[in-house]
Amino acid sequence: MSEHSREEVIALLNEVEVAAIATSTGDKVRLRMMHHASDENFNIYLATMKGDPKALQMTNHPSVSVLAHHPGGNINESREVEITGKAIFVHDQEEREHALRITAERSPVVKYLTETGNSGVLDCIKIVPETVKLRVFSEIVQGMPPTVFEFPQNREVVSDWQLLKMKLKSWRTAVRIPFLTASGVPVLLGGAIAWFTTGSFQWGLFLLTLIAGLLIHTGANVINDYFDHRSGNDEANREFVRPFSGGSRVIQLGLLSPVEVLAGALVAFFISALIGFYLAWTAGPLVLVLGAIGLVSSAFYTGGPLNWARKGVGELLVGLNFGILMTLGAYYVQTSSFSWLPVIAAVPVALLIAAVLYINEYPDYLADRQVGKNTLVVRLGRERATVLYALMMAGVYLSIAAAAAAGALPLTSLLGLLTLPLAVRAIRYARKYHSSSFELIPANAMTVTSHLATGLLLTLAFVWEAIGVQGLVYVLGLGAVFAAVMFLMYRYIEKQKNVFLGLKQAVR
Repeated sequence: MSEHSREEVIALLNEVEVAAIATSTGDKVRLRMMHHASDENFNIYLATMKGDPKALQMTNHPSVSVLAHHPGGNINESREVEITGKAIFVHDQEEREHALRITAERSPVVKYLTETGNSGVLDCIKIVPETVKLRVFSEIVQGMPPTVFEFPQNREVVSDWQLLKMKLKSWRTAVRIPFLTASGVPVLLGGAIAWFTTGSFQWGLFLLTLIAGLLIHTGANVINDYFDHRSGNDEANREFVRPFSGGSRVIQLGLLSPVEVLAGALVAFFISALIGFYLAWTAGPLVLVLGAIGLVSSAFYTGGPLNWARKGVGELLVGLNFGILMTLGAYYVQTSSFSWLPVIAAVPVALLIAAVLYINEYPDYLADRQVGKNTLVVRLGRERATVLYALMMAGVYLSIAAAAAAGALPLTSLLGLLTLPLAVRAIRYARKYHSSSFELIPANAMTVTSHLATGLLLTLAFVWEAIGVQGLVYVLGLGAVFAAVMFLMYRYIEKQKNVFLGLKQAVR
């Protein structure tokens, strides 16, 4: 029997720059080659982009297997090290810096990001070993067993509490929290218009309206993942760009089962319906009508007997629901009356959220066409669809200017025009990179930012009108907060764009 030393195994790990990393996705195993680094205790360190599928898989199923193979001079000299253990995300700053430093010695991506001060976009992962095996081919064929090192103390390194937190993180991924601004903005706008017209504001009803809107949006996000899985759309999608297109991927990554996703969507819809019944009892029956339209539109956007996206009217319904109906609903809950003012004010918000969905359909074009999901982008083709995208974005600012000029909106609503330069840049990116999903990312991001920023500016305009000149200090304070949010988002987009462009150069 030939026993090999720890030092020999560690030396072999250091010789092999790229190892096979196997993770679990429900009932499937996923394998990928990754640059790695190791220490004297057989801990394996990995660094990958945040939100990367491999990191998400480790979040939900921390059990990992690593295989480092060294071919040697010939087959008899070939050796391999197999490590089974648990993946832990490194948060300690000193350990993280050490891990990134040693992985940067092998990975050009990690090296570029650390040298340019962008290491914050990386997840740092440590695989703590439970078992380490060294196999030498010439010994195996002679019937000799592998050299094995056991680490029983590491078997409980991941607690049940950590597993629970990992499951909650999977749900956070499924919900896609950053995109819930699509439902938050119209509720804010409707509430501000009600304050402007009545001079009063009921915070309790506003919060319930906001929660109901967020729950409908949550249910829509989650159930769309379920239907896209059932249709094979997400499985067929190879061109998606996280986080703008392709769904949350929680089913494809094995983070949540299809039944869990469906159940979560139904629970969100059910709670939103309960809140809707209470608001209807408090404010009036129109809430039920608006809520019913929202629920039916959201539940059957990509599936069921209606399947609005397949019929090519999904963009229209999203604009209607997450623009006009939510704004009108928030206004009605506060005032118990109908008015055309929130409808007119919501038109630019409706166009923008429709544009967000529309531009995010570009990366999904091939997969959508393959499964018969006939969105407008599929029907028009990516190049011709860019014309409609430009018209939608132009319509946002024309609607604001025309309504203000006609006196349908207060002059302060012209604040919404401040985001026009951002929209122009998004249109330019769309015209130039409509068929290149990676290069299109800035247009996706700037459309989302335009929606949020324009909606907040319109909200600010009506708050200003409600408070009046005497409350200018409060308006300026609120405006500063909104401006800070928009600036940080814009800066984040620019940083992400530069990181991606730099990565392309680094790996060439």
